[in-house]
Amino acid sequence: MDKVLARGSGNPAARPRARTALTLAVAGVAVVAATVTVASSASAGTTLGSAAAESGRYFGTAVAAYKLSDSTYVGILNREFNMVTPENEMKWDATEPSQNQFNYTNADRIVSHAQANGMRVRGHALAWHSQQPGWAQSLSGAALRSAMTNHVTQVATHYKGKIYAWDVVNEAFADGGTGARRDSNLQRTGDDWIEVAFRAARTADPGAKLCYNDYNTDGQNAKSNAVYAMVQDFKARGVPIDCVGFQSHFNSASPVPSDYQANLQRFANLGVDVQITELDIEGSGTTQADNYGRVVRACLAVSRCTGITVWGIRDSDSWRASGTPLLFDGSGNKKPAYTSVLNALNGGGTPPPTTAPPTTTPATTAPPTTPPPSGNGCTGSLTLNQWQGGFVTYVRVTAGANPINGWNVVLTLPGGATITNTWSAQPSGTTGTVNFRNLDYNGSIAPGQSTEFGFQGTGVGPSGTATCSVR
Repeated sequence: MDKVLARGSGNPAARPRARTALTLAVAGVAVVAATVTVASSASAGTTLGSAAAESGRYFGTAVAAYKLSDSTYVGILNREFNMVTPENEMKWDATEPSQNQFNYTNADRIVSHAQANGMRVRGHALAWHSQQPGWAQSLSGAALRSAMTNHVTQVATHYKGKIYAWDVVNEAFADGGTGARRDSNLQRTGDDWIEVAFRAARTADPGAKLCYNDYNTDGQNAKSNAVYAMVQDFKARGVPIDCVGFQSHFNSASPVPSDYQANLQRFANLGVDVQITELDIEGSGTTQADNYGRVVRACLAVSRCTGITVWGIRDSDSWRASGTPLLFDGSGNKKPAYTSVLNALNGGGTPPPTTAPPTTTPATTAPPTTPPPSGNGCTGSLTLNQWQGGFVTYVRVTAGANPINGWNVVLTLPGGATITNTWSAQPSGTTGTVNFRNLDYNGSIAPGQSTEFGFQGTGVGPSGTATCSVR
């Protein structure tokens, strides 16, 4: 969608008592010693973060800056988690809305909250084909490569020493059975763009772990094999990569693969950490609880699986809220899945069952190719990513023959659809006919150029065209 200070054990109030250090080793490769501080007796953590810290791991969540004014949200965040990932606040469109003009206000707010509460931060994400500002979308070739490298350098430098791990590159491989790279404007700058991003990040923030992050790579398949080959190549040639993130978005159509743990282990055997970075599992009751427990136990069984992040706190905070995929309900109450996760972190539970790996991927509609208007106007074009119960929509606003200094896009959502999160625009509501207005930084568009905003929601996403007007 997209995902995070020196190693610690999270919230100081939840830190375990010191006892004998344990030495962990990765079987089949050179021994990697890791000293962790754990409890002096078989103590059990009473929160997710403290329970994970007992084995030297973290348990984190995705955080939205605007929700830090919600007392229930913040209460759960501060009590339960020892790692945070900004949902959208560190992405390219948020941090560099205009070229070489950086805005860190919302991301800084999340980092400051984490620091004040003893949490670490995962940075998410430095280079990604999506959620690029309009000016970057209009670049190509050497100009785009230079802009990307500068962006990685500037953002990583701004947060130097404050980030546990960066998602340096996000979702660079295509779905399907080919194992090919995703065709994006970044990919078209040359096959080495991922390597360039990692080297720039290492130079800018040498103390942070550098990760590659993707989805639909949770089991062994063509896509995960391609990522594996890239990591193997990077390690052989000395390209700085320290970890691989597995998003792990699961539902009945894409369940937890039977080889989930084995897949984590094969990546760990390459000499990188593995992290579960965006976990959510649709469902309810015992089935959902069992699946959560299974994922946690898989991570605990891989010594280099260093932590787990769930993508949101309450079900109502989720990008696919209708699937109730998180550990707390909309009122902030603990669900059976929470208890299952806590028990698994504390060594409870039973061996996980096996489930067939996913065989389908969400449907994606191609963006329309409507040319820009010839007069003093604008057009809006949609890209819809739809799955059962939810969607993400990207809207590209393109100026006509004359520059514009403000825009308004009108979309009508199908019945039952509700917007749960919006970025790079201000919506008038969450259902029915919604007006999206530009923000301060993206209202001015040069002739023929574009900017992009997006939103996620539950139900069926909008299709067709958007009505754009100049303000």
